[in-house]
Amino acid sequence: MKTVTLGRTGITTPQNAFGALPIQRVSVDYAVMLLRKAYEGGMTFFDTARAYTDSEVKLGIAFEGMRDKVFIASKTHAGDPEAARKELEITLTNLKTDYLDLYQFHQAPQCFMPGDGTGMYEFMLEAKEQGKIRHIGITAHKIGVAEEVVASGLYETLQYPFNYLATKREFALVNACKEAGMGFIAMKGLSGGLLTNAKACMAFMSQFDHVLPIWGIQRESELDEWLAFFEKEAVMDEETAAVIAKDKAELGGDFCRSCGYCAPCTVDIEIRNCARMSQLIRRAPSEDYLSPAWQAKMEMIESCIGCGVCMTRCPYELNIPELLRKNLEDYRRIISGEVKI
Repeated sequence: MKTVTLGRTGITTPQNAFGALPIQRVSVDYAVMLLRKAYEGGMTFFDTARAYTDSEVKLGIAFEGMRDKVFIASKTHAGDPEAARKELEITLTNLKTDYLDLYQFHQAPQCFMPGDGTGMYEFMLEAKEQGKIRHIGITAHKIGVAEEVVASGLYETLQYPFNYLATKREFALVNACKEAGMGFIAMKGLSGGLLTNAKACMAFMSQFDHVLPIWGIQRESELDEWLAFFEKEAVMDEETAAVIAKDKAELGGDFCRSCGYCAPCTVDIEIRNCARMSQLIRRAPSEDYLSPAWQAKMEMIESCIGCGVCMTRCPYELNIPELLRKNLEDYRRIISGEVKI
């Protein structure tokens, strides 16, 4: 297993890290079991956030008494310095620690800078001076914001969606991070569940010596897949390259990445899943997608008023109403039996 150093932070960790968003959906005991097994299997970098309900609490329980053995990154979604200070104190309490290895602005709406009037970057500097955080990072879904972050030279890490469906502009962003001496943390390495071949995803990431993927893990079977790469490295062989080529041909272009920036819908359509149901139902089959509850959610697409608010928020500039209509038509054909999956 390769190791990665996150830019100028000096944080060096195996290129195989734990994204702790999903553990908010499981019991404390199960989450603690997953986290400890991940560590025992070789993972040392764990990413969480104040917004992930009790995820921080579960990490705190799992790693109490062994804080120096792991790197812990968390995030604040606060909109002002005072709220951020309160969030940081809650985070430290939850994690049973007096410092974070990395603290990040969560889904930043802009590149916070000194003197911009928000006081947010000054808050980070203050927390660092107090020893409560060791390194300053930022996460973004909007590529324009991410590019501004890299150009600013203010941040030690950038967390951004990245997988083998990335656009040329996103590849350029990743390379720019390396040139700037920034660590790059790759979220959504499975493209919101649309990519299902773990070996292909891991082999792709291993081509970049400065990219750290954080895999969202909720089940022990998922964890086992990632831990297996500590024993047998995922390599970019002909078979794996063929898988990637097939996925890129099927999924390249206009499809929903499930970032959620479009929400809330003015008529309560669950856009992030309804707009990609055709891919979900074929690539991650589940009887649940055919249930009466999901049929009702999909039929809500009929209530779309075409206001376009969702399109103004979409970082990928997708024609969301059109995507919704296409997915509804396809879904109806599946439900009726006209199309087999």
